Amino acid sequence: MPRTKRFLCFSLCFVLLVSLLPLAVGAESAPTLSAASAILIDADSGKILFEKNADAIRPMASTTKIMTALVALSLADPEQEICVTAGAVGIEGSSAYLKEGELFTLEELLYALLLQSANDAATAIALSLAGSVDAFVEEMNQTASALGLSHTHFETPSGLDGDTHHTTAKELARLTQVALKDPLLAKIVSTKTYTIPANDARTQRSFVNHNKLLFRYDGCIGVKTGFTKKSGRCLVSAAERDGVRLIAVTLDDPDDWRDHKSLLDYGFSLLQAKTICRAGEVLSDLPLVGGTEPFLSLVPESDLTLTLPKDAQIKLVFDLPPFAYAPVCCGEPVGTLLVYALQKDEEPALCASVPLVAKEEYPIAKKPSFWSSFFAKIKSFFRKEMRP
Repeated sequence: MPRTKRFLCFSLCFVLLVSLLPLAVGAESAPTLSAASAILIDADSGKILFEKNADAIRPMASTTKIMTALVALSLADPEQEICVTAGAVGIEGSSAYLKEGELFTLEELLYALLLQSANDAATAIALSLAGSVDAFVEEMNQTASALGLSHTHFETPSGLDGDTHHTTAKELARLTQVALKDPLLAKIVSTKTYTIPANDARTQRSFVNHNKLLFRYDGCIGVKTGFTKKSGRCLVSAAERDGVRLIAVTLDDPDDWRDHKSLLDYGFSLLQAKTICRAGEVLSDLPLVGGTEPFLSLVPESDLTLTLPKDAQIKLVFDLPPFAYAPVCCGEPVGTLLVYALQKDEEPALCASVPLVAKEEYPIAKKPSFWSSFFAKIKSFFRKEMRP
């Protein structure tokens, strides 16, 4: 096809329909759970894949510590030293058995907090970074409000029961979605074992992560367990396979390990990560006016990978002008690639977009000088005259 005709296809808002997969491969049926509340979401988009009483307000025990860690890292660097004070010693519940006067970095106490679920570590962090437990809890509640978690409220940094210490499965999943975007938190909650070495300022501590799914479920990358008599068993898990990342939450669940395996298996049966385009890959040509080349090549500004249902199709729409004027700089935005997802009996939904930029430099074509143009015309004239 001539380049001009090819351009006309693109400039008339050419639409390419591409199937993500052959039609759905027998997704598993929705799981039956023991949990009072539960939810499963795609960690990238936040799309809900399954829910059961996900908006019911319930206590969440030590899953609270996800927020504790997030707030701590908003207040201090991981390397900041924390001295254990008397107020953090002998806290009830799970413990790292901290002693008054011991020195740790914030990062070390976060390992104690999230692997050992140490309530004394939560209290030491709160006292050091905010001056009091109440002041730290206020920071936690302000963060919840800023994240739009309107049914979440904290009374302690540890998760010990309180009259107004509660959340919902849906809001706890949203909180976890935010927390996993922090590289250090994502690293800590995926760690199976950790040792804080002894030195002159403290004794050695070794922790084994309470989250058994890290040892039992392929692809598990976290996140946090919790239990009190009031809350029952609480669990937040996350897992990743082939580019698909899921977050599952159950509250008051006597069979949480099995339920989370069922939830995650169900999610992976529904979704697939699909690479739509890669940076530098030529997707379209556009007529160029006044340039040294008649066309400029357009490439995506960045890679684009989406997590979509396995039975979905995508529609790519090139939003481009009819032409461009030289000069055009390398990497200069020229148009946009719009990505729509289609599922059976549903209207196409815009799910992503990526700028289309010039692949290279396209300078202005130099105009010929008077004499070069004059002699070119004479040369052309004599060629015509010398023809038989």
